Amino acid sequence: MTIIQAIILAVVEGLTEFLPVSSTAHMKFTNPVIGVVSTPFSDMFEIVIQLAAILAVVVIYYKKFFDFSRISFYVKLIVAVIPALVFGVLLKKHIDSALGNLYFIAAVMIGGGILFLFVDNWFTKPTIDDEQKVTNGIAFRIGCFQVLSILLPGLSRSATTIIGGMSQSLSRKAAAEFSFFLAVPTMLAASVKTFWDVHKEHPDVINRENATLLGLSSIVTFFVAILVIRFFIGFLKKYGFKPWGYYRIIVGLVMLFLLWRGIL
Repeated sequence: MTIIQAIILAVVEGLTEFLPVSSTAHMKFTNPVIGVVSTPFSDMFEIVIQLAAILAVVVIYYKKFFDFSRISFYVKLIVAVIPALVFGVLLKKHIDSALGNLYFIAAVMIGGGILFLFVDNWFTKPTIDDEQKVTNGIAFRIGCFQVLSILLPGLSRSATTIIGGMSQSLSRKAAAEFSFFLAVPTMLAASVKTFWDVHKEHPDVINRENATLLGLSSIVTFFVAILVIRFFIGFLKKYGFKPWGYYRIIVGLVMLFLLWRGIL
């Protein structure tokens, strides 16, 4: 992987991690387009670079994450992340298989896009506009929605958790923010596990050159993610999910066409 390829992937990750468009799908299809071949390092790179996106959330919402007087906030995140951790371990083979099937990911992109065209009409009377009103039970149910993104790569973790929040009477803003909060333990766990697994099987992967690529790319992802997070909540409150639905359908169809023509 070259520096240019790493930076492109970093920008893609920063742009798509918190949008309901699936960073997984965009990364999986960007790789062959820019000539990145699947290797232990590139596979790890896709996951570990998410740590930079996590840092963006923590920095923007630092008052939440460092207010140790509110233990309930941390409890909610732990409760919400449990379903993803359990199913991630139990269904690892299925997940790995799905991640390697680009046709499947493209189809999920399109299916999710069609779903998003109607979501805004389903949840029109939110009663919760702040994280403090989210109970442990609601947090757990949102965490169960997150499992869908694990089972169906291309569906989008942020989309499933935001829709999960809206189904529990959270406003779009509150659902989006809780999705950001939940991303921290979820992606932290995934990144640490992936890094450890790759390092255990391929201890020579993290050399000086690869460490430099990870460091530089993380900086790029961090700043792009900050811009996206600040932009997204306002956009979601004003326009809802429908624009993202059209985007997903178009991108999914382009992916299928490129696969059918053998370009990818």
